[in-house]
Amino acid sequence: MPHKKSAKKRLRQNERLNQRNRAIRSTMATAVKKARAASPDDRQAALKGAVSAIDKAAKAGVIKKETASRKKSRLAKELARAASQ
Repeated sequence: MPHKKSAKKRLRQNERLNQRNRAIRSTMATAVKKARAASPDDRQAALKGAVSAIDKAAKAGVIKKETASRKKSRLAKELARAASQ
């Protein structure tokens, strides 16, 4: 346990930010899973929701901008491949 006032505050901030980041990351992962499991009829709407969740995570700084771009690209490619089969 920290002794200095600033270290105690930093500990509180880190815990709060960790919970926030975990929640955003979890929401993003759930949206991606739903998009992958979506029926062919709902696939487009699910992809839109997943892309939105990925963008929100990138905006919040939970993932980097390039990581978000890569995730969106791979997901769209995967769903397009599944739709063509």
